[in-house]
Amino acid sequence: MIPPEEVAEIRRLFFAEHWKIGTIATAKGLHPDTVRGAVETDRFNRAKVVRASTLIDPYLGFIRETLERYPRLRATRIYDMIRARGYEGSAVHVRRVVARLRPVHREAFLALRTFPGEQGQADWAHFGEVRVGSARRKLSCFVLVLSHSRALSLEFFFDQTLENFLRGHVRAFGELGGIPRTILYDNLRSAVLERRGDAIHFHPRFLEMCAHYHCAPRPCRPARGNEKGRVERAIRYVRDSFFAARPFSTLADFNRQARRWRDEIAHQRRWPGDDARTVADAFEEERSRL
Repeated sequence: MIPPEEVAEIRRLFFAEHWKIGTIATAKGLHPDTVRGAVETDRFNRAKVVRASTLIDPYLGFIRETLERYPRLRATRIYDMIRARGYEGSAVHVRRVVARLRPVHREAFLALRTFPGEQGQADWAHFGEVRVGSARRKLSCFVLVLSHSRALSLEFFFDQTLENFLRGHVRAFGELGGIPRTILYDNLRSAVLERRGDAIHFHPRFLEMCAHYHCAPRPCRPARGNEKGRVERAIRYVRDSFFAARPFSTLADFNRQARRWRDEIAHQRRWPGDDARTVADAFEEERSRL
């Protein structure tokens, strides 16, 4: 038996990154039958046709980070991975770059660029207490933002239970029309059962959801809250632009207002990557990469 964290990672590599069974088995040090059992399929992916060459510079950071995690990964697999992210250059050039960048020892590396469909960031936000009838209830909001386009999904709840945490994800995936390859989280009690240094023990039901949707959960490093700055800025934007002084009758009514605000206001703001485009424009481009 392999732990659920390993199962979730194997299914992500097979379904989202399109690694072959043998490639995963080699990278993970597992028997191919064990990998087949984790993905629950006997399908194999065929190599794709190589396209014309373009500059590889925008993908150097991604290649280096991938090699730091999987130092023995073949250049042909890295070629397929960056081609899925928009690269149209030569496989021969990728081999040369991989040979130059392949590490002889592990070292820290921080990726500075987020490709379309590559990463999302999710978090809970506290919004104080609100009066519901004669009672006062704590109000929280689940927010998931796509790191490239800044498109977001938000839903308000009266508690931060695991069930609502999972519901927030499912609704977000449906509204966004897809799932990013990885989702970054802080030390959320809804997702993390235990943390010791860099070692993370995610909740089994949370891992089941990730395995089902073929996405990889990634924790922020301790004391590195800036790593999830995009979702924190999105939450601040929700507080200032939507929540402040806004009345509502029921939670369902409030969520309807939130989705209308997102579509009519939040997604119509200027995209940080290009003032000539809106978040909605960038999201339309990113949607096909999810």
